[in-house]
This record gives sequence, C-alpha cells and structure tokens, in this order.
Amino acid sequence: MNGLVRSAHRLIQNCAKSANITGVLVHRAQDPVKRDFTRGIWHMSCSTRLGSTTCSGLLNNHSNTCSCGCGLKGLHTKADQEDNTAEKPKPLGERELVEFLTEEIVAERKAQKLKSLPKELEGFAVTSHGAEVILTKKLKDETINITFNVNHTVDSDDFGEGEAPPEKQEFAEMRSKPQFEVDLVRGDRTLGFTCSFLQEPPPSSADEYNDVFGIDEVTLYQGEWNDKVYAVAGDVLDGYLYDLLMNLLEEKGISNDFVQKLSDFSTAYEHAAYINLLESISKFTIDKQ
Repeated sequence: MNGLVRSAHRLIQNCAKSANITGVLVHRAQDPVKRDFTRGIWHMSCSTRLGSTTCSGLLNNHSNTCSCGCGLKGLHTKADQEDNTAEKPKPLGERELVEFLTEEIVAERKAQKLKSLPKELEGFAVTSHGAEVILTKKLKDETINITFNVNHTVDSDDFGEGEAPPEKQEFAEMRSKPQFEVDLVRGDRTLGFTCSFLQEPPPSSADEYNDVFGIDEVTLYQGEWNDKVYAVAGDVLDGYLYDLLMNLLEEKGISNDFVQKLSDFSTAYEHAAYINLLESISKFTIDKQ
C-alpha cells in the first residue's frame, strides 16, 4: 500500500513539473511575439505621421557598419548628419590673416601713386614678366636693352634725424633702386654694363656734377653670354676710362635723369607687384581647394 502511495505521489510531482516547464516555455515563446507586436504598433503609429515635418526629419536608417558609431541601433537623427557634413569654420589664424590683408590692400591702394603703369619710358618700350622688367630701344645700327628685377630692391632711408624727437621725424618714401644691366647690341656682339645706384654720393662743390649711379662691371662678348666670358669690375678701371664709359652711356640715353625715372618706374612697378601678392595670398587663404 505504501508503495502505491509513493508511486502516485511521484507521478503527481512529475506532472506538476511538466506543467511548470510547459508554462515557462509558452511564456518565453510569447515574449518575442509581444515585443514584435509592440514594435509593430509603434511603427504603425509613426507611419500615420510620415507626412508631418516632425517625423520626416526624425530618423534615418544606417547600416550596422555606419562610421558614425550608431552601431546595432542603426538609427540616426537628421541633425547629426547635417553636423557631420557641415563646413567647419576656418581656423582663427586664417581669419585674422584675411582680415588684416583686406585692410592692408585698401591702405596700399590709397598710397599707390600710379594706378596704371606706362608702356614706354623715355623712348624705351616696356615689357615685363613677373618681377623682371626689360626696356628696349632700337636705333639705326644697334639695340639698347636695359634689364632689371624688382625683388628685394626697396629701401627707405629716414631723414630729419638728429635732435628731433622720434614722433616728429620724417621718413623718406620707400623707393625701388634695382641693379640694372645695360646691353649695347650690334649684330652678334654685345657690350654689357652692370650698373647700380650709389648709396651715398661723395661730397663735392656746387659746380661738380654728382652721379646717382655707377658702373659695377663691364664685359664684351659674342653670341650668348656664359660664365666663361671675361668681365672687369668698375672700381678697378682707370679713372679716365671710367668717365668715358659713363659718357658713352649718357649718349645712349642712360643719364642721371633717366636713371631717376627708372627708379620711379621700378618703385611703382614693385608697389603694384606687392599689392598683387597681398591679393593672391588673401585669395589663396579664402579659396581652399
């Protein structure tokens, strides 16, 4: 009898356990259904608002490999996308540079004396390429070429110094005084002079004529110049020969007065090149490729 009771009791316990397991399985199996049902209800409620501006800009689907970091959620707001694609503001240094250049260009243009450069200077035709300028005059039996470069040619010497206080001192105009080459070309032969402005003309009496430029070098060659061509420095020439060569240049139109006008032209040309450089730097800074 006791054996039958124990067997019946064991059978009842097994049935109870089976019922519990079945309930758990049913409950767990229903969970995804509930979640899917809930998710479906949410999407259905959102789909009724797809025409509104609120929902249209709310979400954007992204893949699981999206580089933004949204991961498995795969959701993105439109504002986040706009932030990623928006142009970043320029660095402070670039903005300050552009602001300064704008003011500097306006000031330099106001100080510019010649708005347009002449095409001719004392009978010499003017051609230019970048910083290099060539003046050409053709005569009956020869051609005169004057070549100079305006790079690093500007200097400013202050005057009115002495006992005057610094705030009342006057400053000389910034002028370009380039070294220049004078070539007298006859056929295939060229008599060449390298000339430069004299820094401080030597003191002299009122009757003595002072030159504003001097001869640095003299050479004579045939065909194209090369570094094997002999040249002599002007400061080792015989004094009388030096004067005769200066007279020759003056007869060809290379006088003190002409050289002063050459300096005026070079100053205006260099100033225009400087303004163009400022404008180019500003454009380079603004327009990033």
